Amino acid sequence: MPLDALSQELDPYSAQVVHAFDRVGPAVVHVTAFTKEGRPAGQGSGVIFTPDGYVLTNSHVVAGAARLQASLTDGQSFEAALVGDDPATDLAVLRLSGAGLPHAELGASASLKVGQLVVAIGNPLGFTCTVTAGIVSALGRTLRTRGGGLLDSVIQTDAPLNPGNSGGPLVSGAGRVVGINTAMIAPAQGICFAIGIDTAIWVATRLMRDGRVHRSRLGLSAQTVPITTRVRRFHDLDQTTGAMISELAADGPGKQGGLQAGDVVVAFDGIPISGVDDLHRALTQERAGIEIPLRFLRRTELLTLLVTPRET
Repeated sequence: MPLDALSQELDPYSAQVVHAFDRVGPAVVHVTAFTKEGRPAGQGSGVIFTPDGYVLTNSHVVAGAARLQASLTDGQSFEAALVGDDPATDLAVLRLSGAGLPHAELGASASLKVGQLVVAIGNPLGFTCTVTAGIVSALGRTLRTRGGGLLDSVIQTDAPLNPGNSGGPLVSGAGRVVGINTAMIAPAQGICFAIGIDTAIWVATRLMRDGRVHRSRLGLSAQTVPITTRVRRFHDLDQTTGAMISELAADGPGKQGGLQAGDVVVAFDGIPISGVDDLHRALTQERAGIEIPLRFLRRTELLTLLVTPRET
């Protein structure tokens, strides 16, 4: 049902939640991982994002599985092939054996606003196609993955998640996928996290092409932060945000190149950097081992250093 028709029957909040579920719910799958012996080894969620059966889910949902199965909300069940996974972003792409499948429309996480309504759809604790709703609590968070790495530019939401929600979609009120749910803080209430769909699309494209993500690295973690109007005008910067370095590996290229925690990266190899996602995209395999100019703000001073990324 169109959103405007729903609005005539429901209050605006309910209408958006129902609309989001109607648009994306049929494309949500229940993913089950099996051992070599055929025993269930774990479960999670996923979302079909192409009509020919490609599915986005979490890397930790499919890690170590000998066989994968995906079930739709209408009861259909399919064998799922692992196209590729990327533990660094906790993302994986599967391919279902069916065709003409329902699929979700992908949105843009860069346009999200704190306070915006979001809906989480998944299979918590085996309860198929469960819907929870909340708001975007914060943007640009850094989250430590199960493997010990740092996952940057994460969406924080208070839409409740439980075990089994992992890999399911975070959906805007307009019915577009804006994130892939990945984690919750178990002792807390209403502190849950999703990987921005902009990052997920970038990773999925490479997994579908190469089966893995080839990268270079600077040995740092960062978060997206605003740049004050006064500093932007003084240095004639176009972007309103940058990637602030929050942590540096002692033996990493960034530390060795002279970067410091608190520096805000605004350009890398001539490419404007408006946030963590831009920096991730710029760190391609081709730049590994090559000295690259990096522009950054250190307090109010605009500086340039040469850094040499390493291949991951």
